[in-house]
Order: sequence, then C-alpha cells, then structure tokens
Amino acid sequence: MPALTVSAANSGVKFGCQTNAWKATIRDFATLMPVLKRIKEFAFDGFEASFRYIQDRFTDARAARAALNRTALRFFGVHIFLLNYDPQTSIAPAELYRKVADGGALLGAERLILSGAGLIRDGLLDREALNRKCDALNTAAQYARSKGLKTAYHNHGAEFVSGGAEMQGLLSGTDPALVGFILDAGHARRARVDVAGFLRKHHRRLQGVHLRDLSDRPGDNPELGPFDLAALAAAIQKTGWDGWLIVEEEDAVNKRGDAAVEPARQKLRDVFKK
Repeated sequence: MPALTVSAANSGVKFGCQTNAWKATIRDFATLMPVLKRIKEFAFDGFEASFRYIQDRFTDARAARAALNRTALRFFGVHIFLLNYDPQTSIAPAELYRKVADGGALLGAERLILSGAGLIRDGLLDREALNRKCDALNTAAQYARSKGLKTAYHNHGAEFVSGGAEMQGLLSGTDPALVGFILDAGHARRARVDVAGFLRKHHRRLQGVHLRDLSDRPGDNPELGPFDLAALAAAIQKTGWDGWLIVEEEDAVNKRGDAAVEPARQKLRDVFKK
C-alpha cells in the first residue's frame, strides 16, 4: 500500500524551521540573516528563533524588522528556553517574558513561545506547582495578547514522564482562549507518546509541532528518517489541522546546518508534496 501523502497547499499546513541548526551568534542579529536566507532557500514558510538571537534589536527594531520582512518569511515565534526558571512559576520570570513579548512584537513575531521546568517530584505531579504554572502561563498569555502575540507552551521530556501527568494538567489548567501548545514530537516520541494520536485528540490546542527524531539514546538525534510522518499526515488530514510543522534539527549527530535540515525538508516534501 503506498504511503499516504497530503497536499500541504490544500491542508493549510505551514512549514517552518528553527534557526538553531545553523551557527548564529547570541546578541548579534546580523549573524542571523544568512541563516534566514538558507531557510528561505529551502522553501520554508517561516522560522522560529530563540530570544537570544534577536534581543540586541529590541530597542532599535525598525531596521531589523525591515530586514526580516525582506526575507519574505513569517516570524512564527520567539522562544524562551532557560536552564533555570522562576522557582515560583516554573516558567521565565515575568520581567523577561514581558521584555521578549515587547521586543518580539516590534520585530513582527507572531507568538511568544514558553518552555518551563518539569513538575514531577518522586514520580508524582506537584499539584500546587502545577496550579502556579498554569496561572503564570495564563498571565503571560494575557500580556502577550496585549502586544498582539499568541502564546504557546513548548514541552520537553519532563511533561511526558509519569504517563504525561504534567502535560494533561497543563492542557486542562490553562485557558484555551489564551494558551496554545507546540508539541515537541522528538521528546514525546522518546516518552512513547503516540504523536499522531496526540494531534488527533488535542489539535484544537496545538499551534505547531516540532519535528526531530530523538532516539531512545540521549545524544543520538537522527533526522526524520524513522519518524512516522505518514501517520502524522493522516491525523492532519482527518482533523483538518492547519498549524505549523517546524523542523528542529538543532543537534543531529555529526550534522549541522544544511546537512541536518536538507534531508528533513525532503522528508516533508515527500509526504506533504510541498
């Protein structure tokens, strides 16, 4: 039986790429522009970037936004990932996310993307911490909306341990009108989550899916070869989901930049015919 293919043009799905696969310099916006040029040349619709690569232009945004506009790429979102989060809220401190939302809006970003600390303690979900985290996400999303931005929470592995208790808590504890989600399919797959099934069940909350093929071995991150894109395409076709599929080949083993992104882009082209 032939593999299922989906016309991305007909489905409304957009393709994006994280900038992390290529080398850019933190706090040096100029080094990001050649990266965006390559993303455009690979026929992506948009890009996602860490706040660290654009923060030097938050106070001088006009020329930077003009440069971004010239790429003809949509700025899918600006992402705040930290090694240490606010211990009370388990997400970025309010001062930081407000600064990033302000600057991101000036640069034309469409959404604020937040990651956070995991809440499983000794195999159990810390319910009080979950309530604080959900409240903080709702508050952050209200602020982002005041700046014209959507908000999405991006998981890592912690949200799916212990049967995905934290992820379920975040889905039920945040306001659907304010907080969406970006499913990191690599981390979800490593946690034995049915990625296509998750999309079928929660597609109304999903703004995007990060695609990378994290294997069972930490540090071994092959491109999208073994990832079941056909099952994901079937789920997209069934639900009519029209969000973003975002290539996140930031640490494929022994491959960076073009060498990591090109085969992943070809896999998307094979399945989605775009």
